[in-house]
Amino acid sequence: MLAGLDPEQRTAVTAPAGPVCILAGAGTGKTRAVTHRIAYRSLTGEVVPRHVLAVTFTARAAAEMRARLTALGVGGVQARTFHAAALRQVRYFAPRLLHGREMPELLDSKVRLVTLAAAKIGMRTDRAAARDLAGEIEWAKSSLVEPAEYVVAAAKALRETPHEPARVAEVFAAYETLKRASGVIDFEDMLRAAVWGIEEHNDVAEQVRAQYRHFVVDEYQDVNPLQQRLLDAWLGGRDDLTVVGDASQTIYSFTGATSSYLIDFPRHHRDAVVVRLVRDYRSTPQVVGLANAVIKQARGAEARLRLELVGQRAPGPEPDLRIFADEPAEAAAVAARCRQLIAGGTPAREIAVLFRTNAQSEAYEKALTEAEVPYVVQGAERFFERAEVRQAMVALRSAVRATPGETPLVPAVVDGLAAVGWAPDQPPPGGAARERWEALAALVQLAEEYAASPVLLPLGEAAVSERPVSLSNFCDELQRRAAQQHAPTVEGVTLASLHSAKGLEWDAVFLVGLSDGTLPTTYAKTAEQLEEERRLLYVGVTRAREWLWLSYGAARSPGGRARRPSRFLPQLDRSGGGPERAGAGNSRKPDRRRQVVSCRVCGATLLAGADRKLGRCPTCPSDLDDELLERLREWRLRVAGAQKVPAYVVFTDATLVALAERRPGRSEELIAIAGIGPRKLGLYGDAVLALVDGADVDDVAPEKTSGESP
Repeated sequence: MLAGLDPEQRTAVTAPAGPVCILAGAGTGKTRAVTHRIAYRSLTGEVVPRHVLAVTFTARAAAEMRARLTALGVGGVQARTFHAAALRQVRYFAPRLLHGREMPELLDSKVRLVTLAAAKIGMRTDRAAARDLAGEIEWAKSSLVEPAEYVVAAAKALRETPHEPARVAEVFAAYETLKRASGVIDFEDMLRAAVWGIEEHNDVAEQVRAQYRHFVVDEYQDVNPLQQRLLDAWLGGRDDLTVVGDASQTIYSFTGATSSYLIDFPRHHRDAVVVRLVRDYRSTPQVVGLANAVIKQARGAEARLRLELVGQRAPGPEPDLRIFADEPAEAAAVAARCRQLIAGGTPAREIAVLFRTNAQSEAYEKALTEAEVPYVVQGAERFFERAEVRQAMVALRSAVRATPGETPLVPAVVDGLAAVGWAPDQPPPGGAARERWEALAALVQLAEEYAASPVLLPLGEAAVSERPVSLSNFCDELQRRAAQQHAPTVEGVTLASLHSAKGLEWDAVFLVGLSDGTLPTTYAKTAEQLEEERRLLYVGVTRAREWLWLSYGAARSPGGRARRPSRFLPQLDRSGGGPERAGAGNSRKPDRRRQVVSCRVCGATLLAGADRKLGRCPTCPSDLDDELLERLREWRLRVAGAQKVPAYVVFTDATLVALAERRPGRSEELIAIAGIGPRKLGLYGDAVLALVDGADVDDVAPEKTSGESP
């Protein structure tokens, strides 16, 4: 049972009964440690498996835990989500607690009742607004906040409410009334019922606590106050509790989750054993180094439990940091690189493109479709399948007849979207409503791009056709895109938001759209909100096993307003120093006159010196002339011998490779290669151009002096 465990995992597994806190970084084998702890205690007779309750946050994680325990020869452990465990107990005790009455039906979604509740107080809502109100009610109930307490609690929590807090409180109260009248309960009610059954009924408490005597809680940084109260009810003052978490992966505070219980665990349990798992078995040292660089700058309460990971895998490629002129160029480059990876043997299912908001997916759906790369959308509908997008397309088609032919396209689209309640420059509060607004704003951006470039190249056609810029033809273009992106895929590149990517991992990960205003979002205003945005980037980085790409478009659309890179984005030093915070440890002012060099293959801005010399990214395909490179090396050796200097003084290896790849034909092209200035152009320019043109080394090399060797 202890074989194959590292020292920290072994400490966690063999810790004595009582409170144990396992601080487990990404990829450090936390599930292995937890399941081995349960199995070790079971097989040594310290615990009986059926008396163990292991609580997770997803059914997938619970199933994985049960499978591993079975493989270790331990059966009978109850591994369930909080909701599944509460539901099982409420159903079991319902006849006793309800005196023979049937248990109320469990609501799958609050949206319908919230819509009715809003209407009852005179508030009109669409589905997106109802989802936001439902989310706010869920936060309140998870935080043990009653309708009468909501206004004060929302103010203290600095909630960005979808409506005036007093109006939200009215909807909340009306929702509760409607719910009781309908004889149904929601998921928070179910957790509360489990708490009530234990706290108010001694016989229920005795039976539950006799059944469950040892507890394990995974992802403890994501527990909310209601879940913690249920856990306290289960424990009943006992302390045989093992919790596992990583404060640096706290990214769900908007739902009511709080890392405070993990952070304060040693204070609440004075004799707790605290174990830190820092050996990362998932990612290469290069990815681990970048993750450490991102989270190193963290501040706030969570930063006190920050873990510095130590990569255990063999070295891999350095993370790629790329800057593109705009978002379409970024998406096209990502799609092209995905295609290269798949052609090189990486399964499509082992590639992921991760972004901050679901509204960003459309550009990547389009680019991957055009590159003929299959994809699947994780945790969200595809762009053209979203209800608001479908409604908008219907509204735009209806607006065609009423729109004068001379109306410019973009204003026509904006006017058409007014029919579905969209207005420019008025993003509403609330997550779902804002996401809906951003999805429709993406349609306006598509109209801008279409108006700027009406020349279309349909997929699978060689001929280029030019169409007039009109609302009717733009609607045809939207229909074409929607049809192309509805093609079913069995396996493909994963498109996912950073939130929905939590707990998953891939061989290759693209982190895209990393500009200020997107990550962090413009709606993150407090220090706590900004730190959660930083942790989102950290979660994204730690999803990658081997290959990692980070990028952003300098503008949203071609010719658009310039944007800054994400403030959380470290500079990547390919010289061997590893990733470091931009500007950290460097007292020199940045050279603002530094020439911008772009990759001649994909168009990304090149940052590393060696890449700037080559004129391409290290992962982009090379067109090296091997025979020319050999002649350049021979010539350099002779020149260095004649001048009695080391060969690299003439030209470095990277410069020779750049010459053999780019094959300059004129002095202007030669001096454009980074590292070749006016002096070296004067000394060696004619000889290099002659070699590129096919001259023999003997015709351009200097005479060797007596006794010198080539």
